Amino acid sequence: VQTLKSLWTLKPPNRTLHGHPRLLASDVYSQYESVRRGEQEIPKYFNFASDVLDKWSEIEKAGKRPSNPAFWWINGKGEEVKWSFEELGFLSRKVANVLTKVCGLQKGNRMVVILPRVPEWWLVHVACMRAGIVFIPGISQLSAKDILYRLQASKATCIITNDTLAPAVDSVASECEFLKTKLIVSEGNREGWLNFTDLYKNQSADHSCIKTRIQDSLSIFFTSGTTGSPKMTEHSQGSLGFRPLLSERYWLDLTPSDVIWSTADTGWILASLASVFDPWVFGSCIFIHKLPQVQSAAILSTLCRFPIDTLVGAPTLFRMLVQNDLSNYKFMNLKHCMSGGEPLNPEVMEQWKSKTGLDIHEVYGQTETGIICSVFKGMKIKPGLMGKAAPLYDVQIIDKNANILPPRQQGEIAVRSKPIRPLGLFSEYIDNPKKTAESERGDFYVTGDRGIMDEDGYFQFIGREDDIIISSGYRIGPFEVESALIEHPAVAETAVVSSPDPLRGEVVKAFVVLSPTFSSSDLESLTCDLQEHVKKTTAPYKYPRKVEFVQELPKTVTGKIKRNELRNKEWGRV
Repeated sequence: VQTLKSLWTLKPPNRTLHGHPRLLASDVYSQYESVRRGEQEIPKYFNFASDVLDKWSEIEKAGKRPSNPAFWWINGKGEEVKWSFEELGFLSRKVANVLTKVCGLQKGNRMVVILPRVPEWWLVHVACMRAGIVFIPGISQLSAKDILYRLQASKATCIITNDTLAPAVDSVASECEFLKTKLIVSEGNREGWLNFTDLYKNQSADHSCIKTRIQDSLSIFFTSGTTGSPKMTEHSQGSLGFRPLLSERYWLDLTPSDVIWSTADTGWILASLASVFDPWVFGSCIFIHKLPQVQSAAILSTLCRFPIDTLVGAPTLFRMLVQNDLSNYKFMNLKHCMSGGEPLNPEVMEQWKSKTGLDIHEVYGQTETGIICSVFKGMKIKPGLMGKAAPLYDVQIIDKNANILPPRQQGEIAVRSKPIRPLGLFSEYIDNPKKTAESERGDFYVTGDRGIMDEDGYFQFIGREDDIIISSGYRIGPFEVESALIEHPAVAETAVVSSPDPLRGEVVKAFVVLSPTFSSSDLESLTCDLQEHVKKTTAPYKYPRKVEFVQELPKTVTGKIKRNELRNKEWGRV
């Protein structure tokens, strides 16, 4: 309680709703005001489905919520699904009965869910909450080897996927001793699989939500794994579900009238944050486009045709959108844009602002932490900086001995985790106590990212600890060089890594994807032009002494550039 009282002072400067209608005193978020003030303890028991979603259903039935849906899905081909909170509750209870009565799953059992952006993903997510089943999302591009690793590591007893990935699951299922049930989302039947759609349509909607403790496991996320095997990052009912009830509206700042669209892949934690928990705490409408391929035309058209207030996307999304002539598009209702997953280049922010009149607010976090820094609504935007520490978190820059560094001094971005662990932090890396212990240094959880904090408390991302380039004694962050390069009209996308050099130890090398509107047969001349551009834009010693033009950059399934793959190639490592 004392910790919560102290955190009350960490609220963002914008403590109003910025012109939006205020939430009703009877809404779900307002009911936890006393807990946020530290006047009441965090509850011992909590379940997001019963304590948030079902409460919004009651408010909705009482006519005290706007008429917009809780969930709104389109596939871009004319199909559309809209659910109120009452309908979401009705359908998710039917699915909970499928999982418990048909599949025999019990509280604490684990379920791997590999589905694209389809409504069934949300139904299963909520049903797992109701039944106390641990939800393990995976992205749809997983290979058979990836699926095998996840099933074996998690000891999951059930998996649900679609026609596309069912053959991959079948090819490895015999090696998964704990896997008992396979559910398929399909219009047809497949041998050895239960048809999910047929089952849940015929189930009763009579289901009592299981009682869960606030520390009970809710989801397990496999981290991107750009280095080493993916780790199983466990989050609880508290860290995912209850956290947004304490977080002072710090990054989304939504109301029940708002419609939010996050383009995050369903296997990424941002999908859970921005497309499940945080918006639904405020009774907002979650909008989803199936987006089989993330294409500029589909996204821009959707923003013009639907009343989307808030857009959340990776930097890659905005880099892609600014390549278009945006004067041809008039967004219906867009007011707020957010970017997370990687730093966003200031040049892209400026282009988006000049073409749309809208700012992009950066957020920063990890699978382990959720959002820990953000540029709140109403906060001054400093291009290249990712905002201030979010409420619930004491974020600092520390050295190798866990000492807090003064402003403007580079170190590791860390979150204070002792004496009391913040509610939003992950519980542990499951079955990996060594990695869990290594994530702590002194009183802090260390992110593995290097950064700087300025005198105003704004954080700047420098790079991953292993991305830092040391050339002739100079420490060079790849993001600074990438930001300089992307300002050049010939550059659509770029990644910067270290490359071996006999004199300097290592030098800066840039992999460059050329803009589709740019054509040049003289790449040698263009290389010199890019090098001179960087020298003029940032410190001269940071310029890329090597440049390689490529068709595309290797990326993780969540859209992050796999710099380690490029670096390993440069250093001749397999």
